[in-house]
Amino acid sequence: MNTKIVKTEDGNEDEVIREAGEILKSGGLVAFPTETVYGLGGDALKEDAARRIYSAKGRPSDNPLIVHIADIGALDELACEIPDSAYKLADAFWPGPLTMIFKKKDIVPYGTTGGLDTVAIRMPSHPVAHRLIKDSGVYIAAPSANLSGRPSPTRAEHVIEDMDGRIDMIIDGGAIEIGIESTIVDMTSDVPMILRPGYVTADMIRDVLGDVSFDPTVLAHSTVQGRPKAPGMKYRHYAPRAAVTVVTGTPGRSARWIRAHLPEKAGVICFDEYAPLFAGHIVHRLGAADDKLEQAQHVFDALRTFDDTDVEAIFAQCPDESGLGLAVSNRLKKAAGFHTVDVSPLVIGFTGPTGAGKTCALRALERLGGLVLDCDAVYHELLRTDTELRGAIAGAFGDVFAEDGSLDRQKLGTVVFGDPAALETLNAIIYDRLPRELRRRMDGSDAPVVGIDAINLIESGLSRMCRRTVAVTAPPEVRVRRIMARDHIPEDYARLRVQAQKDEEFYRTHCTDVLVNDCADAAAFEQRAYRALETILKEEQA
Repeated sequence: MNTKIVKTEDGNEDEVIREAGEILKSGGLVAFPTETVYGLGGDALKEDAARRIYSAKGRPSDNPLIVHIADIGALDELACEIPDSAYKLADAFWPGPLTMIFKKKDIVPYGTTGGLDTVAIRMPSHPVAHRLIKDSGVYIAAPSANLSGRPSPTRAEHVIEDMDGRIDMIIDGGAIEIGIESTIVDMTSDVPMILRPGYVTADMIRDVLGDVSFDPTVLAHSTVQGRPKAPGMKYRHYAPRAAVTVVTGTPGRSARWIRAHLPEKAGVICFDEYAPLFAGHIVHRLGAADDKLEQAQHVFDALRTFDDTDVEAIFAQCPDESGLGLAVSNRLKKAAGFHTVDVSPLVIGFTGPTGAGKTCALRALERLGGLVLDCDAVYHELLRTDTELRGAIAGAFGDVFAEDGSLDRQKLGTVVFGDPAALETLNAIIYDRLPRELRRRMDGSDAPVVGIDAINLIESGLSRMCRRTVAVTAPPEVRVRRIMARDHIPEDYARLRVQAQKDEEFYRTHCTDVLVNDCADAAAFEQRAYRALETILKEEQA
């Protein structure tokens, strides 16, 4: 087959769209740009077109195709049992990189749906894709325009490499805006369920619907058994020819691990900041470590880069899985067949009321090789050095800094501690900046375990950074005596402090582990904490 390759340029788009539409209406196949990746399109309502798509890609026929539409009215023609929540998502994200799954109507052939009674539908925003659907009058079934299992194409050159001679036409619409496939949400579930992460994140969906769930395979990083409900759930995907190892953890840690373990004939996919570490190796930059959109745009190109080289292995840094990072991580790990190395430290949060003995527990952690991050100390250091934090506090509360530049804690206290709204604002400022600083310090250390010391670990949300949380508690009378001795204050003041804090039940309820300090002295409790933490480390390593 001779594949016609055309480039959309000024003045020729009408002709290109018309010719491509005629091919689709006659049962042929056209590759075209979308905002996510290049798609391989055929008439969604023709069984023969679906079979041609599967054949051209070498794609298993039970792997469903996504039907692309140009207007919301098409939903009623293709799907049934459409919930109100679907229209809310459509209003928020269509046209755009969101696919929704519904019960199908009989008009949609089983060849398009991979034999399922459901159909996946999305409305692309790319102007070429949108015009092609609208002007041709064809609902277009379109998986990514690559050979099955290969990285998805983000440039026409990728499509030509895989599809030249297999399909009728390739429309070169230039570089792709997003770079990873659409988010897929199953709307047939009681709670909408993400089957494939993409540009539209779980938080974005929650902002519209209030709730969304994940298919277990997304977060467990595995593939489904049996017939997949959406593309990308079952079969090997996105893989280059060389074996891929994905290294997770903070950027500095993952870069140092890769450099220490890099074989001679190996390539590296890394964040921009760490490329100089890998001089002498073939390197593809994924983008800045904190720019997940850039990473999404580059990830498939990065995976393809090495196919024309002699590298025998590829090591890739992986973003964290917040926001769009989940989608990038998902693609990298699928490309690696879930062969991953996690160099993240075990993060344990320590909390509990004053006088309970957290200091002893943290000393025990240090004896086990751990790094201790005291949130109160970190916060006060940031107050001295972080202009962003100081500016935010000054902007919210006015002149609360002394002439020497230090925070006037008494002046700030008079503003916030009698005003719950002001206190909430202060905490929001602090806990926006503090986690970033904690991650930066973890990134600079190779300690296998990190202890975060925060009296308000639970309330602040810092517990979300931790794999385990340890509540250090002690009987109230014991705490009173310790506070008196430690702070040299009268008994009545010590009791007021104890009474002002949350009770032991709060910490027991909200923490994964509890250390009770009823020991005769500090040394005895430190030894008890040492043994307990030793057990936690063994459990996490098992």
